[in-house]
Amino acid sequence: MRSLILALRRLLHNLTQLGLQVERRLEPFFRQRLNRLIRVPLARLIQKAKARNREDLGLKLAEEKHFDWEDEALQTILDEMREQMKLHFQPGAYERGGNTKTHGLVRATFTVNEGLPGHLRHGIFATERSYPAYIRFAGPGPDVPEDIRDVGFGSMSLKLMDVPGPKLMDEEKFTQDWPAVVTPTFVTPDIRENAKLQYWSTIDEPLWYFLNPKDSHLLDFLMQGLWNQTQYNPLGARYFSCVPYLLGEGQAMLYSYAPRTDVPMDIPGVPFGRVPPNYLRDNMVRTLRDRDVEFDMLVQVQTDPHLMPLEDASVLWPEALSPWVPVARIHIPSQEFDRPAQMAFVRNLRINPWHSLHDHRPLGNQSRARLRIYQQLAIFRQQMNTAAHIEPTGDEAFD
Repeated sequence: MRSLILALRRLLHNLTQLGLQVERRLEPFFRQRLNRLIRVPLARLIQKAKARNREDLGLKLAEEKHFDWEDEALQTILDEMREQMKLHFQPGAYERGGNTKTHGLVRATFTVNEGLPGHLRHGIFATERSYPAYIRFAGPGPDVPEDIRDVGFGSMSLKLMDVPGPKLMDEEKFTQDWPAVVTPTFVTPDIRENAKLQYWSTIDEPLWYFLNPKDSHLLDFLMQGLWNQTQYNPLGARYFSCVPYLLGEGQAMLYSYAPRTDVPMDIPGVPFGRVPPNYLRDNMVRTLRDRDVEFDMLVQVQTDPHLMPLEDASVLWPEALSPWVPVARIHIPSQEFDRPAQMAFVRNLRINPWHSLHDHRPLGNQSRARLRIYQQLAIFRQQMNTAAHIEPTGDEAFD
């Protein structure tokens, strides 16, 4: 009987995934129009439903709360993600456990805006100057599927270099890392729930984390679904930090990267023809061959510790309480980036939000877990690839 239940569960999961893959091919013909009509009102309804049962922790602005389940959940996540990496990759060709598929690593310049108000002038934003940067654009994990077959997810990870001042981690002295993804809220509210998701991912049935009738996370599934969609061009998407960071002592922020440049958004082969397996990288190559690209970096400052929590990353911070404010400009010059040496370099690059100034310390239980998750899985990946860690300077040559 148990084997029959497991077989039915796997069949339902696979059929649901197949339906999502068909939808990904159809979405270019209707999704953008649908987003404009329903995304904001549906997100408000979902957030209202989630708020009914959410505990008020009684915290102050930028104040964290540590939970007694954090260590156990963290160890479960590490164990499950290592196992996923072992299942998907061979020694010498290990990729990351999350945000796995690299679309490209590009050079950029990050320039702090002039005339920022005083409450924003902390850390990186305290001085009006420019920084050299690398930006890694990537897809979901834990494997590297054809782009049209992924879950409609993308990431943009910014690594600033030549950043003076003491850092939270000793392994890099001059970098500030700010990763972001295409969804404004995180897939799980906390790491206790993330540990459950990693289990289901290890057995290749991640949808059952959300749809399991005995432990449903339907609201989080719906919230992610509003932003998980067919991706067109990593250089034309908006990205969000999902989790909070300090903005100077006693002040918390989220950040976002908003595109400023019109870029090619076509997908050859849709709906049901042959779609190139790496069309997202192809569109990046096509874009940066012809033009420069720019993003604005914006921040949203926490103004209400309950309605804008640090410990629940599934909550959408209300813009009515705190609007997004532009703080910097990201300039990506026209360039060639898809050389084999550059792709090999990015595989070895460590990106960790704890590569950070104290004024931008990551906040909340998801971020506390990331300190060890990102570091230990990076060490594991480099060991399996017999690669030594190198802190980048921006002067690397890939010819």
